[in-house]
Amino acid sequence: MTVGGRGRDGGRAFVAAALAGCAVGLVGGGFRWCLDHADLLRAMLLDATGALGWAGRLIPVAVTAAGAAAACALARRVPHAPGSGIQHVEAVWRQEAEPGSALLLPVKFVGGLIAIGSGLVLGREGPIVHMGAAIGSGAGRRGRLGAEDARMLHTALGGAGLAVAFTAPLGGLVFVCEEVTGTVRPRLVLLTLVGTLTAVAVSQPLVGEGLVLPAAAVTAPPLWTLPIFLLCGVTAGALGAAYSTLVVATLEACDRLPRVPLVARAAAIGALVGALMAFDPLLTGGGDQLSERLLAGGGLTAGALVLCLAVRFAAGPLSYAAATPGGLFAPLLALGALWGSLSHVLLSPLLPPDAPGRAAFAVVGMAAVFTGVVRAPLTGIVLVTEMTGAGELLLPLLAACFAAAVTADRMGSEPVYDTLRRRMLERT
Repeated sequence: MTVGGRGRDGGRAFVAAALAGCAVGLVGGGFRWCLDHADLLRAMLLDATGALGWAGRLIPVAVTAAGAAAACALARRVPHAPGSGIQHVEAVWRQEAEPGSALLLPVKFVGGLIAIGSGLVLGREGPIVHMGAAIGSGAGRRGRLGAEDARMLHTALGGAGLAVAFTAPLGGLVFVCEEVTGTVRPRLVLLTLVGTLTAVAVSQPLVGEGLVLPAAAVTAPPLWTLPIFLLCGVTAGALGAAYSTLVVATLEACDRLPRVPLVARAAAIGALVGALMAFDPLLTGGGDQLSERLLAGGGLTAGALVLCLAVRFAAGPLSYAAATPGGLFAPLLALGALWGSLSHVLLSPLLPPDAPGRAAFAVVGMAAVFTGVVRAPLTGIVLVTEMTGAGELLLPLLAACFAAAVTADRMGSEPVYDTLRRRMLERT
């Protein structure tokens, strides 16, 4: 019996998916390992310069500005290297664009490491998804697969990249079916399963086996709380729609500055982010440390939550406009955790003692804001559940993500990667 009726060619495609998945695990796991150490170095720099007074605060500004400029200068030399890359993976699936060149992988790795490692508000998942797709495309060529299998391998290994980025194998599979392709094809599902399985297994010695963002212990909320989470989903959907609009508006505003060199613009953005980092490191970076703190159940006052939310809401689109390699997912999850935590703070005077705690609202906020921006509710639910281990919150997650998706649609907001893909195609 053959899968999809392709006989030996079908078997060769699965072997290629397994081998490419191993490569994605090594590259993606190595990228995460490097970013973890870059975070440590950045923390050491902030500690060292903090003792120097106000003059010392200029050092993080200079470092982040230099990092943003260097990453932009590197990425601009290779088509599709700036930005997330997920929109390019989607365009290749739709046969609107060709896979990237062989230089895409090293440029995405080095440029993403410099940009995210220097503190820009960008996520690791975009570069890893794009690198995974590039590895899949190369495996398809070297395996002499047919055009359709090669295209599937490109997409499947992009999903494996997302799985490695967040240690979320099911999330990688749902991402491929819901966000990238919008379809469920048995052969594509099987190729993605093979790729994600091998990729996550190979990456674990580099990144560890635990949850990426473990949440404080939560119990299944009572059914009477579902309307509360529906309301939270509505507000998260509105926030997500506004965030999508700001991402695109910031890019368009930068387009209206043609006399400002791209690298100089990136340096200016980096300097601003560096100043925020010198003020408080939680305001910058991908957001994992902030999300982890919020998922532990507290730690920030209402005023601090509002400040972090407002600053990161603006700093994320601004960092993306620097035209360096970097994604949107991780900052979105941090923004959602902030919104969920703030929602709990605002609602807590009205809630009875047996109501869900702040950690539960933070988890639901992560998935709901993600849904409002990306418009992929199943991906958001599965991804957040795998990252936090909060499977008891399935019903609140479903309610909130449903409300977020409907709200963003009613507001006329287009899924952000649809807009970014169309923008990419218009500029090429």
